[in-house]
Amino acid sequence: MRVVKTIKQLRRAVKAIRLKGGKIGFVPTMGYFHAGHLSLMAKAKRECGACVVSIYVNPKQFAPHEDLGRYPRDLRRDSTLAEKENVDILFIPSDNVVYPKSFLTYIDVEKISRTLCGQYRPGHFRGVATVVAKLLNMATPDVMYLGQKDAQQAAVLKTMAADLDFPLTVRVMPTVREKDGLAMSSRNVYLTARERAQAPVLYRSLNLARARIQKGERSAAGIIRFIRKNIARHTEGKIQYVACVDADTLGPLKILKGRVLIALSVFFGSTRLIDNVIIPVKKPREVQN
Repeated sequence: MRVVKTIKQLRRAVKAIRLKGGKIGFVPTMGYFHAGHLSLMAKAKRECGACVVSIYVNPKQFAPHEDLGRYPRDLRRDSTLAEKENVDILFIPSDNVVYPKSFLTYIDVEKISRTLCGQYRPGHFRGVATVVAKLLNMATPDVMYLGQKDAQQAAVLKTMAADLDFPLTVRVMPTVREKDGLAMSSRNVYLTARERAQAPVLYRSLNLARARIQKGERSAAGIIRFIRKNIARHTEGKIQYVACVDADTLGPLKILKGRVLIALSVFFGSTRLIDNVIIPVKKPREVQN
C-alpha cells in the first residue's frame, strides 16, 4: 500500500495503475475506520481491482459549534486496517493541500441539501460536495463507493456527480450494523454506556415502522408519530427529526408510495446519531393479506 500526501503523488500513483490497465474504486472517508468503511474498501477492491482511500477530516462541513476539534482520529490504526484490506493507495492530504489560501470555489447542490440534516446543518452539504468533487478530480476513479447510512449525503453526491458530468459510477452500499442493529459510525465512541444501550432503539423503531407499512399503513404522519413515540418511550434521546421522503428526490411525502426513505436524527447527550431505511411501498390494493 502506498501512502501519499500530495496531489502530485496521488496522480502519479493512479497513473501507474492506469498504465497497467487497472480500474480504480475510490472510498472517501474522514478516517477512524469501522467495519462499514472496511466493507466499502473490500467491495472496491473486489469489483475494480485497485482501491484508493482518502482520509481527510473536512473543516468545510463542520459548523463552528460542531465536533471538528474532537472528531476521532487514529492514522496509525487506520493505515494498518487499510493495508489489511489490500488498499492500493491511501491518500492523507493536509488542509493546505485541499484548501490552499487562494481557494474561493464551492459546490452547492440545491434543494436536496436543504432538507433532513441540511435543515439543521446549514452549509454542511456545501462542504461535503466541494471536498468530494475535489477528491474525485484528484483521484479520477472509475467508481466511488458510499454507505447508505449517510443517505442524504449519498443522494447529494450522486446528484453532484451526474450534474457535473463526472465520468464515474456511484455505488451506494448497505449500512453495516453492530449485532444489536446500531448503525456503525465513528461517532459511536462518544456514547456513554447508558446511551449505547439505548441507541439500538433507533433501528428497532425503523423496523417496526417497516412492519406497519407492510401491513398497509400509508400515512407518513402516522409512521412519523409512531417512530417518535417509540424512541421517546424507550430512550432518553432528543429527537431532531423523523421524516418520510422519496428515496431519490428526498421530497416530503404525505402518502407513502414508491421507494420511501425513512430517516431520523437523534441526540444522545451531545452525540448526534442518524439512521434510515429504504422501503419499497406498494399501492394499498397490492398489499397481501
